[in-house]
Amino acid sequence: MVGGMPLVDAHVHLPRLKELKPFWFDWARKYGELPLGRLYDEDGRPIPQAVEAFFAEEGVDVVLLLPEYSPRTVGIHPYEDLLPVVAYNPRRFRFLANLNPHLHYPLVEHIERQLEAGAVGLKLHPVHGGFPVDHPELFPVYWVLQERGLPVVFHTGVSSFPGSVNTYATPEPIEALARIFPDLKIVLAHGGRGWWYGAAASLALMYPNVWIELSGLAPTKLPEYYRGYDLKRLARKFIFGTDWPGVPGIQRNAQALLDLGWDRETLERIFWRNALEVYRIEV
Repeated sequence: MVGGMPLVDAHVHLPRLKELKPFWFDWARKYGELPLGRLYDEDGRPIPQAVEAFFAEEGVDVVLLLPEYSPRTVGIHPYEDLLPVVAYNPRRFRFLANLNPHLHYPLVEHIERQLEAGAVGLKLHPVHGGFPVDHPELFPVYWVLQERGLPVVFHTGVSSFPGSVNTYATPEPIEALARIFPDLKIVLAHGGRGWWYGAAASLALMYPNVWIELSGLAPTKLPEYYRGYDLKRLARKFIFGTDWPGVPGIQRNAQALLDLGWDRETLERIFWRNALEVYRIEV
């Protein structure tokens, strides 16, 4: 908990170390914390007990873990690698599915498999995966998620990782998806970081089924990122996430949001209520 409120971190990476490329470690060290010796065993696998203790110390009540299938950038981090941590404490740890149209076919079969394993939604990374969000093979997947009341989380905003296709980083094509699938819950991870803060803000304010997830964004700069918008109103559509380990500290980010002086109701929405609504998780 933080400030007497439950805390959900909706954006955490916990891949096996042997699956990672060197620049992933550079990213983690540059922007955050990487307690490798504490959280991983000699084979580079996360130690469930240690991971549990770490996030408990950081005050995180629920952690959403992200697999990724992006061989041209960060590599392939299978969802199966996350299952031992989820099984150790399924109340604290959940995971999102991940798909890449270049690797998975048919997509519906693969999303069904990951949902059966316990995924609480789908994360898509068009920038690292090298595909557009309106790829025609993704539309049946969006329909499945809408029918089941589960969210799709899109990476929106630039990435500096080698191999990234930042042409696919814009949130603008997502506007059509919000109209085609009016009941599909849509989360904009990173909030349009870089060139598209305004597009992300406009979507979140225009559509009741669109939220902004704050991973990779400095809380103290939110008024700067979204200047020109009703930040108090927009903040009620925020979901807390860090992009750990690429963050100086989960607790520090949460405290920085507290220091912005928003009212209790807004902070509760950011820290846990919006995540509860979107991901249908218990806190």
